[in-house]
Amino acid sequence: MSQARHPMAGPVWNLGRLNHVAVAVPDLEKATAFYKNVLGAQVSEVVPLPEHGVSVVFVSLENTKVELLHPLGSNSPIAGFLKKNEAGGMHHICIEVDNINEAVMDLKKQKIRTLTEEAKTGAHGKPVIFLHPKDCGGVLVELEQA
Repeated sequence: MSQARHPMAGPVWNLGRLNHVAVAVPDLEKATAFYKNVLGAQVSEVVPLPEHGVSVVFVSLENTKVELLHPLGSNSPIAGFLKKNEAGGMHHICIEVDNINEAVMDLKKQKIRTLTEEAKTGAHGKPVIFLHPKDCGGVLVELEQA
């Protein structure tokens, strides 16, 4: 599958495929059971990511994944999200890029804010960075190195 070219990007980075849709859940065990037992999806084990303040479970679909997010620790950003959205809900989308460092530099030149200065290691062991939802049509966008 070919990658889509970012229309504003120079020749240094390209936008890739949708990696996952992340859903914040108040009860990780219950949400995991729903996808596994009711829908029949393959689900991963729980993966704690203390550096991001979350525990995650990946639900594998034919063309992408759903990432179930649950708070881990007292400073979890997901805890704040769940205070505002007690039933849970869509948290962010993740799109792959072929050169995350060039993408970040280019997007910052275009006045797109990031939530951290630099990319961090994400759940897949690859660099990720989040783009500010106010600069992305109200959607929290995660970019992940392909």
